[in-house]
Amino acid sequence: MSRFAQVWRTSTVRLTATFIAIFVVFAILLMAFIGWQSSVSIQRQQTDDIDREVRLFQRIEATQGIRALAFALNRLSSQPGPGVYYLGDASGQYLLGNMNDVPPEVLIDPGVYSFDYDRPDPLGEDAAGMPERPKRAGVAVVRSIELGNGMRLVVGRDVVERRGYSAIILQSFFFGVVGIILFSVVAGGVTARRVLKRIDTIRDTSTKIMSGNLSERVPITKRNDEFDGLARNLNAMLDRIEQLLQGLKEVTDNVAHDLKTPLTRLRNQAEGALRDTASPETKEKALETVIAESDKLIQTFNALLMIARVEAGAPSGALSEIDVSSIVSDVAELYTPVAEDEGIEVTTNIAGGVTLRANRELIGQAMVNLLENAMKYAKPEDGRPGKISVELKREGASVVITVADNGPGIAEADRQRVLERFVRLEKSRSEPGSGLGLALVNAVARLHGGSFSIEDNGPGVRAVLDVPAS
Repeated sequence: MSRFAQVWRTSTVRLTATFIAIFVVFAILLMAFIGWQSSVSIQRQQTDDIDREVRLFQRIEATQGIRALAFALNRLSSQPGPGVYYLGDASGQYLLGNMNDVPPEVLIDPGVYSFDYDRPDPLGEDAAGMPERPKRAGVAVVRSIELGNGMRLVVGRDVVERRGYSAIILQSFFFGVVGIILFSVVAGGVTARRVLKRIDTIRDTSTKIMSGNLSERVPITKRNDEFDGLARNLNAMLDRIEQLLQGLKEVTDNVAHDLKTPLTRLRNQAEGALRDTASPETKEKALETVIAESDKLIQTFNALLMIARVEAGAPSGALSEIDVSSIVSDVAELYTPVAEDEGIEVTTNIAGGVTLRANRELIGQAMVNLLENAMKYAKPEDGRPGKISVELKREGASVVITVADNGPGIAEADRQRVLERFVRLEKSRSEPGSGLGLALVNAVARLHGGSFSIEDNGPGVRAVLDVPAS
């Protein structure tokens, strides 16, 4: 009983029961209407047959006389069938027909009547050799008229067979209703069971996931129905959650690793400045080092906060139509003198008038990160001149920004990994940086529905930011 109550509380079973009730009521009404229409149609046909015979007899009596009428009436009376006939004189006394007795009111007042009667049925002969006419009960629907010579004519139909047919219709209706109810209950039960089985599968999977097993996924069948579509979306969501949790773990580990060294240096510098033997110059230098290290820590946390905001999605109204050509040109123009001071040549190939629906601040920050990263690795070494190229072009429905350098390059196995937070290919971590620059660019690309990739420039790398124009 508890299992039944649990099943009944589910929306699937209640909706199925509602559908069955609606279907059964509709089927009952439809079958009742068909039965009623059949009965009415038969009754109307019998009435039309009676009226047609009455008009026929009136025409025979008027054109051929009473003898022809009696002959026609006697012939029809002797034939088997539902026809009921009675011909009486002016006083109503029986003359001929297959019905011997008629209620007086039928003969007195012409019209349509229905009554019970005893109908003779020729089945054999009696002892005198006369046809034996046993009687059987019947129900007649008749029309009585008065002929022109004053004689009484009654024409009708025996409706016992019609009522038998109506009983058959009623019986069929009853069994049909019972069959519909049973079939609907079975079909609804099977449907509800299958739906509940799929829902239970999703519930069991979510229970395992909540218990800590993040690798569980909702099974997908080969039916490709709406439950499979829901399962795919849930699995995609679970994959994304697992990636975020894994990224959070990696970020936590990297933050602990990357911040431990600068914090240790801060403590050592402060401790050295507090010694009694420290000179004023030593204390001043220690304070300058503390400020510099603090600025680096602040920059790291600002980058983390910006990446978090970008991955959370742009707020409403944050995206607008911007002139990306001017943004790229301004950033390249800003960093060109700095690059030239370090012996790096910067060339640009920026298409004019390119617009993009994006966030101006984030696109600008992405360009700054790309140029700073290129300048870090494009410095002249061993007679190799440093070169950086900046390119902006429109390709179909996308805007492509490319920043390329001729530095040492990145191994193909590491090109995807460097897009993660706190990933630095320089193992000693002696070079300045936090490993968040390219991660921020990648987050900006995803926010705008685009992509960011690192390609080989032979030598060096090509950082390609591909963003849909709208």
